[in-house]
Amino acid sequence: MNEIRIAMAKGRLASQAVKLFIEAGINISEKLLNSRKLIFKVLDENIEIILVKPADVPIYVEYGTADLGIVGKDTILEENRDLYEVLDLGFGKCRFALAGLPQQKKSLLQRKVATKYPDFTRRYFKSKGEPVEIIKLNGSIELAPLTGLADTILDIVQTGRTLKENGLVVYEEIKDLSARLIVNKVSMKTSQTEISKIIKALEKAVNGG
Repeated sequence: MNEIRIAMAKGRLASQAVKLFIEAGINISEKLLNSRKLIFKVLDENIEIILVKPADVPIYVEYGTADLGIVGKDTILEENRDLYEVLDLGFGKCRFALAGLPQQKKSLLQRKVATKYPDFTRRYFKSKGEPVEIIKLNGSIELAPLTGLADTILDIVQTGRTLKENGLVVYEEIKDLSARLIVNKVSMKTSQTEISKIIKALEKAVNGG
């Protein structure tokens, strides 16, 4: 029986993922959420968990260092890696949206777009045939239109509260997002039995079964 290595995005997604695994009958201890360790053995299940930064999850999975990964759809879209996306896990729900100052909403020309997701933003505007200058930021994206750095922002939005508190509005909702289960293409063949068992258990838990 092959050991299955699962890469989990650190933080809130890992916390919700562990709860889902427990609901699925897969005995992953919640202790890993409060530990400084990065690799955890789940001996009874022949599973190993590695905790990595969200942006690194698709990389670990594509290269086969991890067989499975749990990460947000936003990261999957940005990284655009060669892997299988097999299950919507139903948590971590948010959406990609364009936003900015209300007085600029009627303007169709978004010449400068600030974002933490430059690759997805580039592909999105290219698909619309709209040339834009993309400004990659790592911190508070909301500052960009407020300071004149950018005309608009493309970011993830959950409740919209942060936008509202900073005087910004949503121009366009682009795509619904949530946590997903991803699989390495080779692992899907070499460890099909073990991986299919995990997928079915998680799917049952997601559907309340």
